[in-house]
Amino acid sequence: MRGRRYSILPGFRLTLGYTVSYLSLIALIPLAGLFLRTSGMGWGEFWRAVSDPRVVASYRLTVGAAGVAAAVNAVLGFIVAWCLVRYRFPARRLVDALIDLPFALPTAVSGIVLTTVYSPEGWIGRWLAPLGVTVSYTPLGILLALVFIGLPFVVRMVEPALQDLDPELEEAALSLGAGRWEAFRRVILPALAPAVCSGFALAFARALGEYGSVIFIAGNMPMRTEITSLLIVTRLEQYDYSGATAIAVVMLVASFVMLLAINMLQWWSARRYGEAG
Repeated sequence: MRGRRYSILPGFRLTLGYTVSYLSLIALIPLAGLFLRTSGMGWGEFWRAVSDPRVVASYRLTVGAAGVAAAVNAVLGFIVAWCLVRYRFPARRLVDALIDLPFALPTAVSGIVLTTVYSPEGWIGRWLAPLGVTVSYTPLGILLALVFIGLPFVVRMVEPALQDLDPELEEAALSLGAGRWEAFRRVILPALAPAVCSGFALAFARALGEYGSVIFIAGNMPMRTEITSLLIVTRLEQYDYSGATAIAVVMLVASFVMLLAINMLQWWSARRYGEAG
């Protein structure tokens, strides 16, 4: 029996069977039902449902705002994680706990708070109004809500990777004559790129399907501030189940393709850094 490995958990077949069954019940079967529902539509009906100008405008707004918000969070989340890991300052633990606040708050509460604060009569909105900047009921408000709910994903992905990064690598680069920017670009950034990409992917995926925090601050004006999630709910309220599932299928496929591309980029970055190391 030499060479046989033992594990605390049950055998491979049992755990794999449980994993496949769990994923099937939670994700695969419901998603298959979505595609099955859509398959009953003819191609012409499906195309009319997903290519309506109002629907296309919601695609453009949802995907564009989610991408910009995820990119903003990738930068801001990196800076916040760097500050929390590399520096010690008063109330650091409080700041670290506040990062997870969007996780704890119900999304509807987040939307109401943001709308109240950034409305023309709000605490912050009253200072922006004289400058001609309107946040509530505009695409800018949607972007703000998506940044708010997506920031913790990037911070929590980058923070452990930054903790595992040995500061001596940076010090060695500086001692060898590299400038701070060159040391950051050649030493720190490649090591943290997979974590940043993972945080970006999670923030992007969360932003694509966000509903509660956005509908309050968006204003939900068709062709201007109407997101795809709200449009799906509107179709359901109108008993247009085929139209709702068709739109949902398009968003599901688009999300899968984008997340697959991001994960491939993350894999390539991790492999490149591993080979370089």
